[in-house]
Amino acid sequence: MISPRSFFAHFATPTAMATAMATIMLMLGRAHLAVAQSAEKTAIETSRLAGYSSASSKVEREWEKKLQTGILRDNLRQDMQHLSARPHHVGSPYDKENGDWILSKFKEWGFEAHIETFQVLFPTPKERVVEMIEPTRFRAQLQEPAVPGDTTSDQTTEQLPTYNAYSIDGEVTAPLVYVNYGNREDYEQLDRLGISVKGAIVIARYGEGWRGIKPKVAAEHEAIGCIIYSDPRDDGFFNGDDYPKGGWRPREGVQRGSVMDTDYPGDPLTPGVGATADAKRLALKDAKTITKIPVLPISWGDAQPLLSALQGPVAPEAWRGALPITYHLGPGPAKVHLKVVSNWDLKPVNDVIATLRGSDAPEEWVIRGNHYDAWVNGADDPISGMVTVLEEARLLGELHRQGWNPKRTIILCAWDGEEPGLLGSTEWVETHRDELQKHAVAYINSDSNGRGFFHAGGTHDLQHLINDVVSDIQDPEKHISVQQRARLLRIARAANAEDRAEIRKSDDLRINALGDGSDYTAFIDHAGISGLNIGYGGEDDADSYHSIYDDFTWYTKFMDTDFSYGRALAQTGGTAVMRLADADLIPYEYNAEAETIGRYVKDLEKLLKDKQEEITERNLELKEGAFAATADPRKTSVPPPAKPVPPFMNFAPLKNGAEAIKKSAERYQSVFARWQTSNIDLPPATTAALNADLMRIQRTFLTEKGLPERPWFKHQVYAPGAYTGYGAKPIAAVREYMDQEKWQEAEAQVPIVGQVLESVATAIGKAADDLEKAVGPGQ
Repeated sequence: MISPRSFFAHFATPTAMATAMATIMLMLGRAHLAVAQSAEKTAIETSRLAGYSSASSKVEREWEKKLQTGILRDNLRQDMQHLSARPHHVGSPYDKENGDWILSKFKEWGFEAHIETFQVLFPTPKERVVEMIEPTRFRAQLQEPAVPGDTTSDQTTEQLPTYNAYSIDGEVTAPLVYVNYGNREDYEQLDRLGISVKGAIVIARYGEGWRGIKPKVAAEHEAIGCIIYSDPRDDGFFNGDDYPKGGWRPREGVQRGSVMDTDYPGDPLTPGVGATADAKRLALKDAKTITKIPVLPISWGDAQPLLSALQGPVAPEAWRGALPITYHLGPGPAKVHLKVVSNWDLKPVNDVIATLRGSDAPEEWVIRGNHYDAWVNGADDPISGMVTVLEEARLLGELHRQGWNPKRTIILCAWDGEEPGLLGSTEWVETHRDELQKHAVAYINSDSNGRGFFHAGGTHDLQHLINDVVSDIQDPEKHISVQQRARLLRIARAANAEDRAEIRKSDDLRINALGDGSDYTAFIDHAGISGLNIGYGGEDDADSYHSIYDDFTWYTKFMDTDFSYGRALAQTGGTAVMRLADADLIPYEYNAEAETIGRYVKDLEKLLKDKQEEITERNLELKEGAFAATADPRKTSVPPPAKPVPPFMNFAPLKNGAEAIKKSAERYQSVFARWQTSNIDLPPATTAALNADLMRIQRTFLTEKGLPERPWFKHQVYAPGAYTGYGAKPIAAVREYMDQEKWQEAEAQVPIVGQVLESVATAIGKAADDLEKAVGPGQ
C-alpha cells in the first residue's frame, strides 16, 4: 500500500490534491468499515446468547447460520405465485385448496400437521347500491375493472365484490355530509361549525384510523348510513403514478375490509369460546360487533360525483383531498340512496397447525404464525408474509434432518379467516386457551411484508430478544445489520436532540405496543402470551391494499421485487423461533418491560395535566366571549357550556406498581447476568421450574373480568383502544375513561391496575428468588 505522503507527491494541482484526499479518506473509510465489520462479526460469533451457556451459544449460532444462508428467494417467489394464483377469501374453493397445499408442504418437511376447522359467521354481499338521486342522478359502479397485462385481475367470477364485511343490512336515503376521516375529532370540528349528521348519510375517506371506527362514530352521532372512499391523496395518484403505470390505487380501486366493532375479535356469534360445530351461538341480533348502520366502500371515481354535488361550508384545509374539486361539507344538496343486503352464512375456516416436537422440554411451545386467506388474490396481504413462514418451515425441517433437535416444541400456524376479523387465530386460542396458558413460551406473528426497514411490536419482555436477533441479520441492500439500519432511520427522524441521544445511547431499539389488527391479538390480549409482530417496509412506492390489484403481477413489479426482504423476514422469523426454542432459560428481559410501563404511567399523568390546562383555558375563553356578547346586543347566540375541570387523580397505585416491577426486574436481570457469566449448569428440574415461573409472568397481567365494557380483552397493559382499532391504548382500563373525560370511572380503575402491576412484580421476584437459589448469592 502506498503511504499518504508518497501518494500526495504524485499530484501538483489543488484539484488533484483534493481528489487524492477524497480517495484516501474513502480508502481509509472502507478499511475502517472492514475492520469494524470484522470485529463485529467476531464479537457476534463469540458472544454468549441470552439464556445459553457459552458452549450452547456457539452451537446455536452455527445452526442459525445454516438457516439464514439456506433461505432461497426463488422459493418465496414460486410459493407466492402458487398461493395468489386465484382469489381465496374465507369459504372459497381456492382458500380450501391453499390450506390443503400448505398442509402437504408441512408434512413433506417433517412436521406433524393437521387442519383444525371452525364454523364462523361470514357475510357476503347479495345487494349493493350507492346512487345519488338529487340534485342529479348518478349510480356508483361498485366494481373494479381488470387491467390489461395483469394475469389475475380478470378472475371476476371468483372475486368477492367490493363491500365491508359485518355491515348491518339496511336501505336508507338521506342528504350527504362529508366528515373527513370520520374520527371522533372530525365530528367535534363539525359540531364547532354547526353541522349535524343526524339523519344523514356520511361519506368518509379511508385512513387515519381503522375503517370500522368510521361507521361506529357516525352511528353515535345519529347518522343513518356510511360510505367510505379512497381519496387519491392518501393512496392514489397524489403519491405517484397509479396502476398499471405505477403502483398506486387507480381510479376504480376499492379497499374491501371488515367493519366489525372492537368489543372482541373472532366469530361474532361465539365471543370467548371456540366456534366449533357444536358451539352455542348468539342470535344475529345479539352480536355486538355488527355495525349499527349500513356501510359500503367505493372508489374515488365513484366518490367524485357525490362530493362534487355537496354545498355548504368549504372543508377545512386539512380535510381536502387530491380530487380536482372544491371539498364542501354539506349537508346536501346531494341526496344519496344506500342499500346493503348480505348472505349471513356460517363458513368454515381451516387453520393449518404443524408441530416439531421438542427434545428436552416438549411441554414448552414456541409458536409462529401468519394468515393465508385474502380479500382477493392477496399477494402482498398476506401471501408475502405467509411464504416466509413456509420457507422457515422448510429450513427447520432440513436442519432437523441434519441432526438439529429443538429443545422446545415448535408450532407453526397458517391461519385462515384473518381478514374478516382474526377468525381462525381467535377461535383457535379460545378453544385451546388453558393449554396455551400452561405451555406457550411466545407467539411470533407476521402479516404482509414489503421493502425497507425492520419494524416490530409486541410485549416488551421480548424487546431485547428481537434486537439481538436482528443484529445478526444483514440488510440485503445496505449491507449493515437491519437493526443498525432501523436505528439510523430513527435517529434521522427523531423529533429533537433529546430523542436522538436516547436512541444512540440505548443498545436496543424500542418496539411498539400492539393493539389489534393481526393474529397476535388473541395470544397477547386474551391469553396473556408474550408476543411479537415483525416485518419490513417503509420504502414501498405502491398501495393496492384489499383490492383486486394486490396480486402477483403488481407485487413483483412494485413491492419487494426480488424478494430480498422476504428472505430477510424468513431469516428473522426463523432465527427468533430457533433462539427461543433452544435456550436453556427462556430469554425474557424485564428491564424494558419495567421502563415501558413506567413511561405509560407518566403518559397518563401528562394526559391529565394537559386536559386540566386545556379545559381551564377553554372555559376562560368562553367566559370572556360570553362577557363580550353581553356587552354587544347584536350578538344573540348562546355560547356552549363550560366543562368541569378534571379533578385530581391519585396515580400512586400505578406509580408504586411500576416501581415495584422496576425493582424486581433489576434484581432478576442481575441474577440472570450472574448465571450467564458463571459456569453453572442448572439441573433439568430446576430449569423446568424456572421456565414455568417465567411463562406465568405475562399471564399475571390478565384479569378475569377484563377491561371495563370490553371483558374479552383481559390484559391490563396491552390492548387496542375502543376508538383506535389497530392502534394500542396502553393501560386501557384507565386511559379510555380519561379520553372520554369520565374522571371518576378512570380513577376507580387505577387501584385495580396497580394491584395487577404489584402481582407482576411479585411474579418476577419469585423467578429471581428461584434462580438465585440455583446460582447462589452475589458478591
